[in-house]
Amino acid sequence: MKNSIIKTLILALSLGLAFSGCTKFDENLNKDPNNASKASGTRLMANTMLYLPGISSNAYGVHYPQYLSLTTFPNNARYIETNFSFASWYGALLNLETALNSTLEPSEGPIEHQKAVAKILKAYIFWHMTDRWGDIPFSESLKGDANYVPKYDKQQDIYNGLFKLLDEANAHITVITAAGNIKNDIMYAGNIEKWKKLGNTIHMLMALRLSKVDPTTGKAEFNKALANGIMTSNADNFSFPHLAQAAQQNFWFNSFTNLGRQWYAVSKPIVDYMKPLSDPRLPIFADKASASNDYVGLAYGLSTDSPPANFSLLGANLRKQDSPVYLVTYAQALFAMAEAAKLTWIAGGDVTAATNYNNAITESIRQWTGATTGATAYLTNASVIYNPTNAIQQIATQRWVHLFLHGYEGWAEWRRTGYPVLTAAPGANGDQIPRREGYPVNEPQINRASYNAAVAAFPYGGSDGLNTRVWWDKP
Repeated sequence: MKNSIIKTLILALSLGLAFSGCTKFDENLNKDPNNASKASGTRLMANTMLYLPGISSNAYGVHYPQYLSLTTFPNNARYIETNFSFASWYGALLNLETALNSTLEPSEGPIEHQKAVAKILKAYIFWHMTDRWGDIPFSESLKGDANYVPKYDKQQDIYNGLFKLLDEANAHITVITAAGNIKNDIMYAGNIEKWKKLGNTIHMLMALRLSKVDPTTGKAEFNKALANGIMTSNADNFSFPHLAQAAQQNFWFNSFTNLGRQWYAVSKPIVDYMKPLSDPRLPIFADKASASNDYVGLAYGLSTDSPPANFSLLGANLRKQDSPVYLVTYAQALFAMAEAAKLTWIAGGDVTAATNYNNAITESIRQWTGATTGATAYLTNASVIYNPTNAIQQIATQRWVHLFLHGYEGWAEWRRTGYPVLTAAPGANGDQIPRREGYPVNEPQINRASYNAAVAAFPYGGSDGLNTRVWWDKP
């Protein structure tokens, strides 16, 4: 049947050419079918969404906050790599920029809502990037042929631009019903209400990053986002839904199962914190060590390929082919509100801080284990019970546990708060845990003037490497 249709089409085209005398052609014959003149905005956004797991599932970021230790080839945990490319992220952003500058198709959902989702994704990816590298091309980026050498914007200006972008996204969303949903949405199946909550939650978490460097702006932006409506349950979590198929499988499944790399053990710092508290999340985070039938963390940053024989590998439930990747979560929002209450950014003081802190832990346990079994007992541990005198440390440490495997986010919060107290891999990077990642190695060649200006303007001095601080990481 298929061959018959093809033959009929060829015959029809031949007859058409014969009757026309080959003097007139349909203009569609001169169009490139691989370079559409009218973009499908939601498909462009879906393509960008495929990049999202890399914000968490990464062979480098997971080591900075010491979630995992390497059993072999330990270079990543010893900070050997200093410069990292951001080219793929600009590629992902270019899809969004194309959508935002194209005539969008109303049949794929309300135009304003398509714009909102594109702007939320754009803000989220740029937030991830600037927190890794600091000053990066922003206002002059994504121009294609119009500008190959964009300037590097100050991180403070990038944050202000992202707050504005999220405000715009929030304003775009006007119909919170099924009629307002969009198509081709990998993350939320088109649910625009969840996108609205996500945008405001990202806005709130970004605002808290300013707690040391600009608390006045941070407080204002935090409360604006809170008033606009944030996540209200784990059902709102922004998580990438990997599939049980090779094309969309979990990063850790590929490492452990496909490549046979049994390299990733749960680190001693996190196991030593969780185990004495009988943390119900530990059996999810880690497998029991085969040598002792117990949870044993591997010392962080070993300089040898011959580790001790007794250690726990990353938990099997987190490295299934279809294991989801948590990116922005309700528990994160609750931890942020707990800290905001303690900082007096929101009303309620220690009472409100304690309530949000306890709820954050409970929802974290629910997220990771599927139930709240053990949460009540866990909250009675003396070191876990909310204590006004060291509340920030408690909140930060519990947030660190919750963000397990989300290395770049856990690292950002460690840099901002200083908690938990971690020790660098012995003898690595001058015995310092990195504070940022270095710019791509080719930037001094392809964008020299902008690169040099950015390095000269680092807010607290330093060179292009791992130990220079970004703007919000105020000493």
